[in-house]
Amino acid sequence: MINRDKIEAFIESFYKDFSRVRFNKWNYEDGCILIAAIALYQATGKEQFKSFVVNYMDRYVLEDGTIQYYKSEDYNLDNIAPGRALIFAYEQTQDEKYLKAITYLKNQLINQPRTKEGNFWHKKIYPQQVWLDGLFMAQPFYMEIESKFGKKEGYKDITQQFKEVRLHMFNKEKGLYYHGYDSSKTIFWADPESGCSQNFWLRSNGWYLMSIVDTMEAMSKAIFEYYMELGSIYKEGIKGILNYQDPDSKLFYQVIDHPEVDGNYLETSGSAMIAASIFKASRMKVILSEKYWDIGEGILGSLIDEKLIETKEGLSLKDNCQVAGLGPTVNRRDGSISYYLSEPIICDDNKGIAALFMAYAQYLLGLQK
Repeated sequence: MINRDKIEAFIESFYKDFSRVRFNKWNYEDGCILIAAIALYQATGKEQFKSFVVNYMDRYVLEDGTIQYYKSEDYNLDNIAPGRALIFAYEQTQDEKYLKAITYLKNQLINQPRTKEGNFWHKKIYPQQVWLDGLFMAQPFYMEIESKFGKKEGYKDITQQFKEVRLHMFNKEKGLYYHGYDSSKTIFWADPESGCSQNFWLRSNGWYLMSIVDTMEAMSKAIFEYYMELGSIYKEGIKGILNYQDPDSKLFYQVIDHPEVDGNYLETSGSAMIAASIFKASRMKVILSEKYWDIGEGILGSLIDEKLIETKEGLSLKDNCQVAGLGPTVNRRDGSISYYLSEPIICDDNKGIAALFMAYAQYLLGLQK
């Protein structure tokens, strides 16, 4: 049973004003909050969510389309994530400044450095590296602009980037994806033979699973071959990670396959991302709803009951990994189990909140089918 009153009170409190987002940095965390608002608008039709997105973007985008605090020369895929909200703002207002801003982000992707396999570098400061996070940040936006403003010529490129990640970063025995891959196989955290990082970080797998279904939703099903290829990758990935679901809580551990390690914990943001992907994939008939829907409900229900807690200040979402990455300098963020468990565990992290809201929105949309 989903406690709808509880989560809807949390959503209402969060989106009542702009106190929980930033206006001094173009950033992916707010991008996730905006993506969640768009999904909530689609699920409920409430003007509150539409206005939140449009008013947020109006504060960042100048009349000539310039995005304040955005630097294309950083070649940072994280900066692409809010682009989906730019598309939404343009569709709702027909204001040309948003279309110009979309072009700035599109041009970044056109010029984004790539590995020898053809994947976007995660950032300029991480040469030759592919992180699972980056698939969520860039590929759904890339697919959406190809579908809505282009000629679908990028479909092959987008699908191939997912296939390369599947080829190089998926551990068939474990059924899980490594967090990062260094195409040069020279960075200190990478295995010198595979180029992959050491372990399976929950949120990175959550980003990845959401990225696949979000990308599929943005593409034309008429391009049947690419749609099916992405669907197959998703089905394999969701089957793999569900092998590690905690049977009692229905959630997943920060280091997915090592629940026995002291200090490992059931992490909120990644668990919510898995639920969001399951609901969307079920609604889109990528997976069988009758097989997976209850699994998604179990995760979402547990998150609301166990992780969304009452405090003196109101509702608070606990047990989110604040941040995790790889490198860039030796002995910093080495991808070890101890590293992933050393990062701060915090309440009310916007990545976790956004993922929970995305999961709830997809749950509502699924009920409408």
